[in-house]
Amino acid sequence: MSAKKSDFGARAVSAVVMVAVAASALWLGGAVWIAFVCAVAVVVLWEWVRLARSGTASPAERGLWNFGGMLYVGMGAAMLLFLRNPAFTLAPLLTVLVSVIAVDVGAYFTGRTLGGPKIAPAISPSKTWSGLLGGILGATLALFGAAKLWQEGVIALTPAGIAADKVACFGMQPCWYLEAGAVPLFATCLLTGILLAICAQAGDFFESWMKRRAGVKDSGHLIPGHGGFFDRVDGLLAVLFVLALMLLFQPR
Repeated sequence: MSAKKSDFGARAVSAVVMVAVAASALWLGGAVWIAFVCAVAVVVLWEWVRLARSGTASPAERGLWNFGGMLYVGMGAAMLLFLRNPAFTLAPLLTVLVSVIAVDVGAYFTGRTLGGPKIAPAISPSKTWSGLLGGILGATLALFGAAKLWQEGVIALTPAGIAADKVACFGMQPCWYLEAGAVPLFATCLLTGILLAICAQAGDFFESWMKRRAGVKDSGHLIPGHGGFFDRVDGLLAVLFVLALMLLFQPR
């Protein structure tokens, strides 16, 4: 019992410190945010390389994994830097972060409450189809809430003095999240929520698969009670990577 209490205390303190540091860096922006994102990216890539080294046999395969890690982690970090720049307010980045958190929360509570068939028990025994549906619901509600706030002008996408046309729409015309009615808006948020939840869960499964190949429980031990940094950002990293690809290859 004392060991469990000690572990809970370490987890709680670590969580508070992580949230405080990340929130402070996000709020301050600029060089502080760049330094924070780069530091986390370096640690995640280091954990990726360690997992790849333990899960591969040949130097050539290891080199391919290392290159893939640099691309995967690098694009996720670049997306975080792109979304936190003077052209935007905090709204776009916070929407992504809150939506990913909503996936985790919805999946956790729905999975624990309803249980049911596992998605891939050989990779991640705790993930259920009901949890995935809960994650989709959580993401959809988070996106719909954010879109309604944008429509009503409660939050803005761009700071005062910056034209809110293509910048606010991320190059998309028309701005569906600013102009759509309630029903098409919810439908679009649902479709986006499905994609977002699947990406987040896929990122979680992918990291779990890497850990099983490497024969370890956690990607690292830098965060007391929480494992490694890769463990904490696996779902977010997958969402950022897909979002970066969508922005890179969207029609001009």
